[in-house]
Amino acid sequence: MAKRSTLTHLDDQGRPAMVDVSGKAVTARQALAECRVRFPAEVAAQLRRSGLRSAKGGIVDTAVIAGTMAVKRTHELIPFCHPLPIDGVRIAIDWHGERELRIECAVRTTHRTGVEMEALTGATVAALTVYDMCKALSHAIVLGPAKLAGKRGGKRDFGQVG
Repeated sequence: MAKRSTLTHLDDQGRPAMVDVSGKAVTARQALAECRVRFPAEVAAQLRRSGLRSAKGGIVDTAVIAGTMAVKRTHELIPFCHPLPIDGVRIAIDWHGERELRIECAVRTTHRTGVEMEALTGATVAALTVYDMCKALSHAIVLGPAKLAGKRGGKRDFGQVG
């Protein structure tokens, strides 16, 4: 019989609790997340012509910086995330089709817990930054889906990380 999954951030009384990772082995962990930003056709065309620059500056460069900062501060945003030593962050942003940007955030650490939340936070904050820099052109910009593409290390591997 398969083991039933349980929510790890609830204690025996069903109250919120941070997971105790002190008994886990320190291993290499990595995660890859992505988020999409879809533009109205006329906005996408304008952004392509401008080389992804806005009146606020370089859109991709600013989103990469914001996403990287978000990765490092995930534990300040999500209550039960552990502060982690981040060994590496890579954020890639490129066109996916005519009207959509694909943002990938890859994160690595060597620790007792994974970096899925850090990768998801980096990808979504980068997407929010793109929205912020482009909202003067249209409020019809759509973010998402945001998803975990893969993770390695820990109990279970999932999807693809590279």
